[in-house]
Amino acid sequence: MEETDKVFSGPIPQIYDRLLVPLIFQPYAEDLAARVVAARPAHVLELAAGTGALTHAMAARLDGASIVATDLNQAMLDIAAARFAGDARIVCQQADALDLPFADESFDVVACQFGAMFFPDKPKGYSEARRVLRPGGRYLFNVWDAVARNDFTAVLLDALAEVFPADPPRFIERTPHGYHDLGMIELDVMAGGFGRPVIERVEKRSRANSALDVATGFCQGTPIRGEIEARGAPGLAAATEAVAKALERRFGSGPIEGGISAFVVSAER
Repeated sequence: MEETDKVFSGPIPQIYDRLLVPLIFQPYAEDLAARVVAARPAHVLELAAGTGALTHAMAARLDGASIVATDLNQAMLDIAAARFAGDARIVCQQADALDLPFADESFDVVACQFGAMFFPDKPKGYSEARRVLRPGGRYLFNVWDAVARNDFTAVLLDALAEVFPADPPRFIERTPHGYHDLGMIELDVMAGGFGRPVIERVEKRSRANSALDVATGFCQGTPIRGEIEARGAPGLAAATEAVAKALERRFGSGPIEGGISAFVVSAER
């Protein structure tokens, strides 16, 4: 992972929240929230909360439980904090998942929606999650499957390789889709102090109002934006349009849908 892979700033958080959350994050937020609820927690810690997709899904299902939603990126967390202002059950707090500012055995469940891929030291991140869990507590997180099993992402990367043949942007495959080796995930989780985790592939459908919405979400609402801008001509708008046209060729005009796939990991303290 490169340092720029963690830069969610400028217009990125707003575009991410408006286009990518409903496109790819909401279906898995609903799934992960249901798993959290099944553990019947009183105190939940969320890591890498972003703009609050999982936070919202958990809050809608958990009656009386408290949620501490954390993220390293304050710009993303600000959107979540504004969304949950006035809800006394939810506290939004900036925190590093590798150095959590919480006491040992403070939470019943630790949940993380598509954040583990960004941990520079994954066993350390898992160790921190285990430290703040109470005995018998559960760590639940998800990570993206390979690019080939995610339809829109595969088309996106092929299109960008045509736009920038000498040096295509690699953020998407390098980081969000760069941590799908199940053996590695299992070893990392156990290196963090947990027993052998349960890992399940979960497939969903991703839907958008248009190919342009998908292209804009990925090209302008993620750190791939910075990679595109750094390459200069033909520029961000042209690259976005090229991706939109490629998506239209594959999925048609008007509302489109494609398959998405991720892994859900469950580990007990």
